[in-house]
Amino acid sequence: MTQAVLCEAYGPPESLISRQIPDPTPQQGEVVVDIGHAALNFFDTLIIENKYQVKPTLPFSPGGEFSGRISAIGPDVSGLAIGDLVCGFVPFGACRSKLAVPADMLFPVPTGLDPATAAGLLITYGTSLYALQNRAQLQKGETLAVLGASGGVGLAAVELGAALGARVIACASSAEKCDFALAHGASEAVNYSTADIKTALKDLTGGKGVDVLYDPVGGDLANPALRAMNWNGRYLVVGFAAAIPDIPLNLLLLKGSQLIGINLSSFRVNEPQAWRALATQVLELARENRISGHIHDILPAHRIAEALNLLKSRAVQGKLLIAF
Repeated sequence: MTQAVLCEAYGPPESLISRQIPDPTPQQGEVVVDIGHAALNFFDTLIIENKYQVKPTLPFSPGGEFSGRISAIGPDVSGLAIGDLVCGFVPFGACRSKLAVPADMLFPVPTGLDPATAAGLLITYGTSLYALQNRAQLQKGETLAVLGASGGVGLAAVELGAALGARVIACASSAEKCDFALAHGASEAVNYSTADIKTALKDLTGGKGVDVLYDPVGGDLANPALRAMNWNGRYLVVGFAAAIPDIPLNLLLLKGSQLIGINLSSFRVNEPQAWRALATQVLELARENRISGHIHDILPAHRIAEALNLLKSRAVQGKLLIAF
C-alpha cells in the first residue's frame, strides 16, 4: 500500500489526512517512483486552500518536487530501468510514498549528488535560472536585487545570480536572513524591515538603480522596489508571498523597464526541450557544488502540517523536505 498525504477538503495544513491507498499501476509512458523525499514550496500552502491557479480535483496530494527510485515501468518507456535514481517536477501529487508519473517528467540524479538535495532543486532553482538566464538575460557585472532572499526561490536566485557573474543585493526581512543570503553569495544585503528598500537600493548603486529585480514577494515592497530600477531594468514577477501588488505602469514607461512574468509550469509545457536543457543545467550546477540546494530541515510525512505552517510563517531558509 502507498502512504499518501491527502487534501480531501480545502482548508489549512491541519486539515490534511494521511491514508493508505492502493499502489499505483504505471500506464502507457509512465513509471512508478518510490518517493524518498518530496520538497515543499510556498504554493503548497495555497493549493490546499484553493487559493492557487492550479486547482486539482479532490482528493489530491500536495508536493511538486521529489526524488526516489523507479519501482515499475509502463508500456512505451525507454531509457529508464527499475532501480534508477531520479528526480522530478509535477504540478502536485508528490507527497506520497509511490507516485505514477510520465517518464518524460523525470531526470536522472547525477552521480555524487545527494538524492535529498536533488528533490528540492527543479522548481526553486529551475524557476530562478529560467527567470535570470532565459527571461532577464542577466549579464556578468549587472546588478541583481532579490526580494525574499533567504526563502526557496530567493536563495536560488542569490546563488544563481552570483554564479552568472552578477553583483547580487539580497533583500530580506531580518538581519539573520540577510546574513544567511550573504553567506550564500550575495555581495550586499538590505533588511527591508528596518530600511526603505528604494533608498537602500539607490544608495548601493550610486543612484543608478538595479538592472534586474527578482520579486517572489509582491505586496508593499513592489512599488518602492520598482522605483529603484535602472534604465532598461527588468522586473521579474515570480510570485506573491505577501499579496498581488498594484504596479504603476507609468514607472515602466519612464524608466524604459520591462515587467516580465515568470511561470515555470507554462515554460515546461510550451518549451519542453528548453525545459529539459535548463533542468539538466540546474542538476549539473548542483553536482559541481556551484549551488547549494540548502535544506532547512527534513520532516517525516506525519509532520507535514508543521512543515507547511513553517512555510506560511516565512521561517524557512532554503528548502523544506518531507521524508517517506
